[in-house]
Amino acid sequence: MRFSVKRTDNDKDMIEEYQLRVLPETAANEQTLRRYIAREKGKDERTLTAIRVLKRSIDARQRTIFVNLKVRVYVNEQPEDDEFDRTAYRNVEGRPQVVVVGAGPGGLFAALRLIEAGYRPVIVERGKNVRDRKLDLAKISREHKVDSESNYSFGEGGAGAYSDGKLYTRSKKRGNVEKILNVFCQHGASVSILQDAHPHIGTDKLPRVIENMRKTILDCGGEVHFETRMDALLIEKDTVVGIETNTGKTFRGPVILATGHSARDVYRWLHAHGVEIESKGLAVGVRLEHPSLLIDQIQYHNRNGRGKYLPAAEYSFVQQVEGRGVYSFCMCPGGFVVPAASGPRQTVVNGMSPSNRGSKWSNSGMVVELHPEDLEEKSLAGFMAVSGLQPDVRHPLAMMFFQEALEEQDWQQGNCRQTAPAQRMADFVNGRLSYDLPASSYAPGLVSSPLHFWMPKFITARLAEGFRRFGKASRGFLTNEAVMLGVESRTSAPVRIVRDGETLQHVRLRGLFPCGEGAGYAGGIVSAAMDGERCAEAAAAYLGS
Repeated sequence: MRFSVKRTDNDKDMIEEYQLRVLPETAANEQTLRRYIAREKGKDERTLTAIRVLKRSIDARQRTIFVNLKVRVYVNEQPEDDEFDRTAYRNVEGRPQVVVVGAGPGGLFAALRLIEAGYRPVIVERGKNVRDRKLDLAKISREHKVDSESNYSFGEGGAGAYSDGKLYTRSKKRGNVEKILNVFCQHGASVSILQDAHPHIGTDKLPRVIENMRKTILDCGGEVHFETRMDALLIEKDTVVGIETNTGKTFRGPVILATGHSARDVYRWLHAHGVEIESKGLAVGVRLEHPSLLIDQIQYHNRNGRGKYLPAAEYSFVQQVEGRGVYSFCMCPGGFVVPAASGPRQTVVNGMSPSNRGSKWSNSGMVVELHPEDLEEKSLAGFMAVSGLQPDVRHPLAMMFFQEALEEQDWQQGNCRQTAPAQRMADFVNGRLSYDLPASSYAPGLVSSPLHFWMPKFITARLAEGFRRFGKASRGFLTNEAVMLGVESRTSAPVRIVRDGETLQHVRLRGLFPCGEGAGYAGGIVSAAMDGERCAEAAAAYLGS
């Protein structure tokens, strides 16, 4: 299929767009692609001066793998425009300020959008800058020490900075996905994120992008304060007018609250001070790790794996089991499992991938949907009772309490270290202890543990049945070559900070804009970024009213 988008006065000079379905080796580089287009479209190869890939996806449904491409072909001329759209940021020194709590994707994109709108963002971030934070992450694996203010959840870039950097979202209705991706490109991300069906920056590339965003904010007159934790909201007559911090400083202005899904002290403060919040559903389970070669063999229908021209294979599974969703989450091909605890007496796992997705393993969260009312179920209630908790599904922090109980039990099962309790996949399904464990990417180490026994049956029974079904759909997936690591519990926030659907302000407190994943309104980097932009626009409207 061909679409001509531009034709110059000289009929021989033109720009054309094509939809192509080609073999991976054809799509591998511009030279082979140019040769293919010239042959298939009857062009003189010498006249094809440039080729720009606009969209790219892999079709692995059949034994022969194809790459679907949308390309723009320049005939006898060179591209005159950038490969991405730039956003103009103005100087906002002296303009009214908005306090942004948290420098994750919600907070950073809120700040950038405020600058666009002519307002000055003041970001406070409890953790360290993205580079210094890396040193504390290394201590978790090396020394089993978790800094409660600097970890995989807290610090510049948020939880996504060092846990993959995937930019895939289904939240098209919440905002302009293309705008978000273009802003990433403007700050140093590869333009491949505009092309790929499942865009991915990579944990090795994302820190530089985040630093460039910070530079834009500072250059435009904004402020960024690290190691500065919000300890209280300043409230006057049902209006939030600023925040108090652990440094003794106060910052005044409307507040965009983008603290992320692990800021449990914030949830406790809000509840203790009568700020309306509510418990919300989440999903919990394990992190499942296979050899990447095995996943490549399954997904690409080839005993040799992905070969030279294909990326590490991805998968996505979802089933309904006894009325609850069982699904894969945050799939990391060619990646690593990482320790994601954010405080003492807890073990949590997550996944990440570098940009080349080149490790020997592929991992994914495997989780079960959980509703607040489920806490009254026998196995869940019994599990909480062991931790000294009585389930009260009406309590706004009920799901958070369950998260904490699960993570503490996981820590105890891991010998009270960051060692992850683990079990081979088939052993788990068949209710057997794993007497040995396969090699794993998880740096702190594994300890064999009967996950099927000590985790609540509400979760384990559904996981086991889900695995059986996934194994039937993809032969070889259910295997003892795969290992399950506990626990995957930070899939989303356990709390929703209730806000008005139109103004995006808290339902009672004016000047407070609950934002992103931590407020219960996003689920990933892109959706949090889009919500940050929406909250910035709402704050601008509030100040302009």
